[in-house]
Amino acid sequence: MRRSRSSRQRNQSSTAPVQSPFISRVLPFFDVLDEEQLTRLERQVDWLIQDVGIAFRDDPEALALWRREGATVDGDRVRAPADWIRNLCAKAPREFTQVARNPKRSVSIGGSSQVFAPIYGAPFVRDLEQGRRYGDLASFQDLVRLTYMHPNLHHSGFVTCEPCDVPVSKRHLDMLFAHMTLSDKPHLGAITEMSRAQDSVDMAEILFGAEMMEQHCVIMGNVNTNSPLLVDRVVTEAARVYSSRGQGMIVVPFILTGAMGPVSTAASVAQAMAEAMMVCAYIQLIRPGAPFVLGNFLSSMSLKSGAPTFGMPEPVVSNYAIGQLARRAGLPLRCGGSLTASKIEDAQAAYESADSMHSTMLAGASFVLHAAGWLEGGLCVGFEKLIMDADRLGSYQKVLSQGLDTSDEAFARDAYQEVDPGGHFLGSAHTMRNYQDAFYEPHLSDSENVESWEEQGSNDMRQRAHARWKKMLADYQPPDMDIAIREELSAFVAKRKEELPDAWY
Repeated sequence: MRRSRSSRQRNQSSTAPVQSPFISRVLPFFDVLDEEQLTRLERQVDWLIQDVGIAFRDDPEALALWRREGATVDGDRVRAPADWIRNLCAKAPREFTQVARNPKRSVSIGGSSQVFAPIYGAPFVRDLEQGRRYGDLASFQDLVRLTYMHPNLHHSGFVTCEPCDVPVSKRHLDMLFAHMTLSDKPHLGAITEMSRAQDSVDMAEILFGAEMMEQHCVIMGNVNTNSPLLVDRVVTEAARVYSSRGQGMIVVPFILTGAMGPVSTAASVAQAMAEAMMVCAYIQLIRPGAPFVLGNFLSSMSLKSGAPTFGMPEPVVSNYAIGQLARRAGLPLRCGGSLTASKIEDAQAAYESADSMHSTMLAGASFVLHAAGWLEGGLCVGFEKLIMDADRLGSYQKVLSQGLDTSDEAFARDAYQEVDPGGHFLGSAHTMRNYQDAFYEPHLSDSENVESWEEQGSNDMRQRAHARWKKMLADYQPPDMDIAIREELSAFVAKRKEELPDAWY
C-alpha cells in the first residue's frame, strides 16, 4: 500500500547538508540585442511557423491533435498562425519547481533562478587511471554519487554516461534506480521510447506518490528536435507521457549551424525558437500549464571537416540572443554549459568551456545541462573534467547570486578608522569578521608559491581533480531513503527487466 505524500516526504529527507539547492540570481541579464533586432528575429520565427511550417513525423496522433485544434496540416507539415502559437506558449509557466526526493534540494526553474546539471549522453568515460573506455554501470553509478556530493551541481541530470554493459532496452531502469537511490537531488527521466518514458513516470509515482505528481513537477524529460524543422515521434510520444501527467519537458533544437541550419547565426536562432515553440504549443494542447523549458544548443562547425566547434563567437552570441527571445516569450531557457571539442582537460578544454559557460551564465539560462564533465564534443565524460568544471561553477554561483555588495558592512568604514595610512587590514576587526567568506576559494586551484607546490608533488589541476574525486567516492554516504519505497522500486525494475527482451541497439 502506498503512503501519503506527507509521509513519503518526511521519511525521505536526507540528513546530508544541503548547500545552494539552486541559484537565485541578482546579476542582471546580459542583453545584447536592441528592439529592432529582436523584432526582426521574431518576424523570422513567425514566418517559419506560419509559412514554412514544422514537420511532425511518424506520429498520426500528434497530427490528429493539430488538425482537431485548427492548424493547417499538409502531409506531416504543420503550419499555424504565429499569434495562436505564442498564446499557447503563454500558458506554460514562466517559473516552476521540480520537487526533489529530499524537498530541501528542490530546484526552481525559470524567472531569476539558475540550475546546474552535469553532462548528458556520453557513451565514453575517461579518467587518469584507466584512460578512455566505454561507459559502464559502475562508472555511471560513481558519476551519480559525485554529482550528488558536489555542492555546485544542483541537479543530477540523467545519462551522465551510457552504461554500455547493460542492454539498451533495460539500462534506463538501472539509471533511474541509481538516481533515485544513490542521490536525493532532482533528476531527468528516459525519453528514447514511449515505454521508457512511461517507466520513468511510473517509477517517479512510486517515489513520490500519485497525489504529489498531480500537483507538482517531480521529473522531466529532455528531448531534441530533429533539426531542421522536424519533430519526430520520440518528442511527441515523450511529451504525451510526461506532459499529460503535468511533468516537465525540455525541448532542445540541436542545430549544427551550416548543416542542420543555415550558415547564419541569426537564421539558426530563429529556427531554434520556431521548432521549440511549436513543441511547446503542442504540449499546451495536451495539458495547458504543463511545465516547459525552451532549449538552445547551437554549435558552429568546421566547414572543412564538418566537425562541431565549441566556445566560438557564433554560439556565444546565440546564447545571448535566445536568452532575450525566451524571456520575451515568457519561457524558461536551457543552454549548454562547459562545452569543448578537446579530448582531455587541456588548455583548449579550459578556454572553450569557460567561454561557453560564461555566455550561458550571462544569458540567463534557467537550466544548464552539460555544466560539468563534457569532453570530445559530448562523446566522453571526464571524471577529472567533471570535478574541475564543478569547481569553477562555484565562482559563477557567487557572481550570479551576490553581485557587488554595497551594504554598510561592505564599505568597511570602521576598518579605515582602525588602520593608519600605509598600514594593512589583515588584522583589522572588519577582516576578522569577514575573512571566512570574503572571497571564493576554488578547491582545485593552487595559489601557493612554487617551492610549496614542488614539495607537494608538483601536481597539475588534473592530478588534483583526480585525487579529489577519488576521496569523494571514498567518503560517500548514501542519502536516507524509506526502505519500503526502495523495495518497491527494486521490484518494479526486476519485473520490467523480466518483461523486456535484451536489445543492444
